Amino acid sequence: MHFSNLLPLLSLASLGTSLPSNNGQLESGSITPFMFSSSASSVYSNPTPTPSAKPLNGLGRAVVINQCRDPVYIWSVGSTVRPEVTVLPDGEYTETFRTDPVAGGIAIKISTEQDGLYVSAPTTVFAYNLSGHQVWYDLSDVFGDPFAGYPVRMQPADPEIYWEQGISPAGSQVRQMDASTDLVLTLC
Repeated sequence: MHFSNLLPLLSLASLGTSLPSNNGQLESGSITPFMFSSSASSVYSNPTPTPSAKPLNGLGRAVVINQCRDPVYIWSVGSTVRPEVTVLPDGEYTETFRTDPVAGGIAIKISTEQDGLYVSAPTTVFAYNLSGHQVWYDLSDVFGDPFAGYPVRMQPADPEIYWEQGISPAGSQVRQMDASTDLVLTLC
């Protein structure tokens, strides 16, 4: 593997492990600096994305579909943390792929606990990094498995990313896809 191919992977690895501690400071060993936003949270409950909703810039989207019976809480994290978003059952969260000049990639952090990002609750991390016309992406859990007992699926992915019991397997889950592709994470 060329060094240029490692850069997206290194950025994804740092996004998955850089979380604030309870006092808003980074845990020791963190690589990515964060600034926190105190804006009010949002609630999303939109239907599944449609092709007509495709952004004009040709970039794909990161989509999280909540098929669980309870809300999930999402933060989009780069060098700043966007406000918490509540996604109700049968709702979705969508963001067009974006870059962050400081952090490089973006981590969409998902918890079953409100304010979970700030109390080290079990979190699923859907990280992505744009590199030219490609998007590198990864799925992992930190501080436990918030969807244990329920299926978690990322599509498209080759090889498949499917956690039948909601538990992240050992080893890398990093994949690469054309940046115009929508990546859809389905919970439960």
